[in-house]
Amino acid sequence: MGQTTFARLFFMAAAGVAAVGVASAQTKVAVINMQQAVLATAEIKKASADVAAKYKPRQDAIDQLRAEVEGIQQKLQAGEGKLSPAAEQDLTIQGQRKQRALQRISQDVQEEVDNVRNDILAGAGRRMQEVIRKLADERGVDVIVDTGSTLFFKAALDLTADATAAYDKAYPPK
Repeated sequence: MGQTTFARLFFMAAAGVAAVGVASAQTKVAVINMQQAVLATAEIKKASADVAAKYKPRQDAIDQLRAEVEGIQQKLQAGEGKLSPAAEQDLTIQGQRKQRALQRISQDVQEEVDNVRNDILAGAGRRMQEVIRKLADERGVDVIVDTGSTLFFKAALDLTADATAAYDKAYPPK
């Protein structure tokens, strides 16, 4: 029994020495707000402006249709009791058709814009990860954590602005 106790103590001491060796090697940590870093890039800002310009005519058509629906609703409210039942029914049917068209067009445009935006952000996210890896190698950082999942960090550890600048340098907008 004495030999077993001695062996346990020996292994615990060896494990303690090994742990001290590992603990003395410091891990260098940094944080980044990935979403902010990607959205602040010149490429994303340009892509956002391009998407807005591409869909502006369709957005203008949606706004026009919305104004027409509101105009019909106002006519119905203003003509309440003054319009013939047939005229009131015609306006109601016209308003319903335009409302359905408005919903359909709005939904189609929103889905298209969401798909385009998701594709752009996915590509930029992949490229940002490459930039972050290079940045970590250059600075000797072992771990980079997203600020969204970090409870506390010192501002000096934040690489968000550096990552955005490195991204803009590596991937200038076309």
